[in-house]
Parts: sequence; structure tokens; C-alpha cells
Amino acid sequence: MMDTYFEALRPGQWIKNLSLFAAAILNGQFFNLLIFSKSLLAFIIFCLLSSASYLINDIVDIEKDKLHPVKKNRPIARGDLSKTQAFSMAFLLIIVSLSISIFINISFVLIAILFIVLQLFYSFFLKKKAIVDIIGISLSFIVRAYAGEVATGFHLPVWILLTVIFLSLFIASGKRRSELINSGKKTRSSLEGYGKSLLNFYTTMFGVGTLISYALYTFFTENTSSDGRFHIFFQNHYPAALDKKWYMVTLLPVIFGIMRYGQIIFEMQEGERPERVVASDIPLIISILSWGLMMIIVVYVF
Repeated sequence: MMDTYFEALRPGQWIKNLSLFAAAILNGQFFNLLIFSKSLLAFIIFCLLSSASYLINDIVDIEKDKLHPVKKNRPIARGDLSKTQAFSMAFLLIIVSLSISIFINISFVLIAILFIVLQLFYSFFLKKKAIVDIIGISLSFIVRAYAGEVATGFHLPVWILLTVIFLSLFIASGKRRSELINSGKKTRSSLEGYGKSLLNFYTTMFGVGTLISYALYTFFTENTSSDGRFHIFFQNHYPAALDKKWYMVTLLPVIFGIMRYGQIIFEMQEGERPERVVASDIPLIISILSWGLMMIIVVYVF
């Protein structure tokens, strides 16, 4: 039974909550024990809240999920977990997570409440309407990124926030496109308002928006390191290197990542489960790890 409960929590989708670490990482505070601890606690809280929303979402979608080739195997849809059990677990997760969030700060409690309310509003209303369902998915990512700010007290650059917005819209549009191609319109009511060409347009537009926003972030962002030993070394021996736009180097894996994800959406029709793609596609994993390594070098060295 514990395995069934854990499966219903969809731990594979917790990867979405890694964005809560963005504020700490991009402000050069990831190795600050206090800031890291706050980010980690915020991550755990949002994982619990996310799982609560997934349980409620599966309760609402039980009949639709039974018609879906993949979702019919979820614990609630296949009958291994009753609606009452799922709702009780969801309620417990919400109470526990909101209680823990008090240890971060009151503002974080409010943002956590906003997140779960948004998720529930999405499950009951937003996901049933075309266009606003994609926007609803994007809003959840924005709230996650902002929650990292609130938890740590460090702000994200505006261009990064715009990148998050466009990237989430890009992924959501690709998800809807793959659902439409692979399962048709019977498994989700919002798909009645979409056509393949419209979703192609959305996906392309938001992919371009992601690249432009991130490119502007790399150009306008100044180096944050000032007291690290590597920074001091470059300051003493190669001071001209510190004035370079090193963030622009990180554009390379981002460009490749967007191109690869576009290939996954348009050629492989595999965009329906983004968390699975990110965790299993080797070229995409390499691009993400390369980006992460470059960012660590740029932020914490230069």
C-alpha cells in the first residue's frame, strides 16, 4: 500500500521544483549553508504541495484518465487507491507542508498558499479551457521561481524570470501538442480548442521567446563573484578576463537544449511527459548538466 501511495504522489514530477534553487544559485549563494538550507526546505515543501495537487487532480480526472493509454495505469484510475484515501492524503500533505513553511517566513507561507490555490484552481477550472490551461501551467512555474526568492531573500534577474515564463509556456505547448497527436481530444476537454497548426505556432513562438530572453540575461548580467580565491587570482593576474561577458558562454547548451527539445516535440512526439523526457533523454541531460557546470564556473569563479 505504501508503494501505491508513493506512486500516486508522482515523485518523478518533483524535478519541476528544482527551480526553487535558482535564486540561491544565480546569486552566488548556493554554498552558503543557511541559504541552501532554506532553499532545500522550500523545495521539500513544494514537493509535498505538488503531490497534494496531483492527488486531487487525479481524483477530478479519474474518468478521463481511464481513457488515456498511459494515465489509466495511475493508482486512482486503475482502482488501487480510492478517492477517499487520495483526498485524505492530499489534505494531510497540505496541512503538513503549510505548517513547516512557517519556519521559513510568513511571506513564504503566503506564496505556498497561493501555489496550492493556483494548482487547485487549475485542476477544477483552468485546465478545461484552451489557452488558459497553458497559461495556468506557466503560472505554477513562475510561482515556484518566486518562492525561491521569498525563501532566500535574493532576487532573480528580470530576464531570468522572463526566461522561466517563456520556457514554461514552450514546454506546456509542446505537452499539449503531443497529447493531441498521441491521444486525440477525448482525454482532455481543453484539446477541443486546439489544432495541430495552432500548437505548432505556440511552441515555436515560446521557444524563440525563451532563447531571446536568456540571451538578454547573459548580456546584461554582471559577474557576481567578488571574494572567491579564483576571482582574486584573476583580479591579480588576468584582470581583463573579469570584464568579459562570460555568461554568454552558457548560451551554447541552452540553444542546443531548446533545439533538442524541439526535436523531441515535433519529430519524436514525446513532449507529453516533460519530467520523463528531462530525466531520460541523454542529449538533453548532457545539455542541462553542461549548462549547470558553466553557470557554476561563471557565477562562482568569475
